[in-house]
Amino acid sequence: MTHDVVIVGGGPNGLLTACELALGGVPHPVVLEAGPEPSTEPRANGLVGRVVEALDRRGLYGLFSGSAEPPSPAPYFPFAGLILDMAGWTGNALHTLPLPQVRMVELLTARALDLGVEIRRGHRLTELRQDPEAVTAEVDSPDGPYRLTARHLIGADGGHSIVRKLSGIGFPGTTDHGFVSISGEAAIHPPVAVPGGGDLDIGGDVGRLRPASFTRTERGVFAYGMFRPGVYRISVLEWGRPPAESRTDLPIAELRDAVGRVLGVDVPISALPADTAPAHVRAVTGVNSRVAERYRDGRVLLVGDAAHVQSGVGGPGLNLGLQDALNLGWKLAAVTAGWAPPGLLDTYEQERRPVAERVIMHSRAQMALLAPGSDVTALRTLMGELLQDQGTVRHISDLMSGADTVYRADGGAGTHPLTGRWMPDLTLDIGGRPTRVAELARSARPLLLDLAPGEGHDEAGLAAVAGAWADRVDHVRAGVAAAPAGAAGVTGVTGGAGAAPAVVPEAPAAAVLVRPDGYVAWAADACTPDAVDGLRRALAAWFGTPAG
Repeated sequence: MTHDVVIVGGGPNGLLTACELALGGVPHPVVLEAGPEPSTEPRANGLVGRVVEALDRRGLYGLFSGSAEPPSPAPYFPFAGLILDMAGWTGNALHTLPLPQVRMVELLTARALDLGVEIRRGHRLTELRQDPEAVTAEVDSPDGPYRLTARHLIGADGGHSIVRKLSGIGFPGTTDHGFVSISGEAAIHPPVAVPGGGDLDIGGDVGRLRPASFTRTERGVFAYGMFRPGVYRISVLEWGRPPAESRTDLPIAELRDAVGRVLGVDVPISALPADTAPAHVRAVTGVNSRVAERYRDGRVLLVGDAAHVQSGVGGPGLNLGLQDALNLGWKLAAVTAGWAPPGLLDTYEQERRPVAERVIMHSRAQMALLAPGSDVTALRTLMGELLQDQGTVRHISDLMSGADTVYRADGGAGTHPLTGRWMPDLTLDIGGRPTRVAELARSARPLLLDLAPGEGHDEAGLAAVAGAWADRVDHVRAGVAAAPAGAAGVTGVTGGAGAAPAVVPEAPAAAVLVRPDGYVAWAADACTPDAVDGLRRALAAWFGTPAG
């Protein structure tokens, strides 16, 4: 039996890719996961950036957060331990969603199974080869080795990707061996642990700390969060220490001693109670900053950490990797369905590689600003002054969130300012019912939004063109409405978030063609015959030749 798509790696990136393929009509994608059981090792602590809004467009934000409300942006966020003040902004895309990766995998696994994805745990890829028609994979399993074939195979198996290595794809970049990272989960006791809220009162020069903060001293960096009452996730970076062997079973004393060295204060840290998850105290020397030479080798593709790795400072990893999945999923589904235009799959790397390079740039910049030394301290002082300027804050916020991502327009899509950018989550009036763009996107199908019929608006021409692609593009006629009261995070014409607008905003365009990953493929301020012709070209460029 030949499968349409096999995904190697059952972490968040692999599971979301499988979900996207299933939503795109790929029958029963197969996920191969080497681990016999989901890992309990703490890894990512949550989501940061535009990915939170992107997952809202699949209904996953509510699943992850347990909230029925739309996501709201963060008023404050650290950049190398310096605070970005974004309170009261419109246009803030820097959302946060605290959620341990262990729980994220659990929820995405359930979602994937509901969509018909087949997940094989304890199945490890050992060899692969491909020809013009298929990829053949050799797999070890609990029941012995076997072989399977697929039209495409996706490597979502992390920074040490066996798929990347077996495909002969290089992984150039740099490794900084200058510091040691120790992290783990532990208990912190009074009087340092402040009851309620998770604050720590360190005293001395350090003072009071809040969760999700970075504290730099001349000895290193201390960061922590609290995701369950009494359970603290602690990370320490130390420069100038002897290299450490990468381990996940260090004694809790190693973590306690590292915190003491960095903060200059003995912090009352102990192992968690026996009935709590293991501490998983982990040591790693340095950090890699690397991007794969290519994201695709014939019928093999890479997503997430298999394609790029970087420092975890600022939480960029899943913002980057999960949006890789959203970008690739619908395109590979289109190839599988047979309607993808030529070159569509090539746009995956063309669009996502520059984003990875910018993430590596800002993560390396943050690591440089966290390093010890009087010169760095002086640079941080200057950077703190620059962050009093809201233009600088906005630039860095957009960089960290991914809001500065603009994809190149193809297919005669025109030069409208929305083209290539993220579609704002407008509240629309559809038959008298307020409906967010995010709700319309739950099906993962392209959307053609007819927003502003009026003078010069060729509604009949727009409808006729839309009808030719009706099998794969949803055409929605709607007006722009005021957001419902209390709908924090619902964006207006500027793409920003905040309280419900007092007046109905103007439509950002007369009509907008939105790709399944949330980015605009075409937009026009007036649907003249020339604009409708541009729409026809954009539809063909992104969604292929119409059926029939």
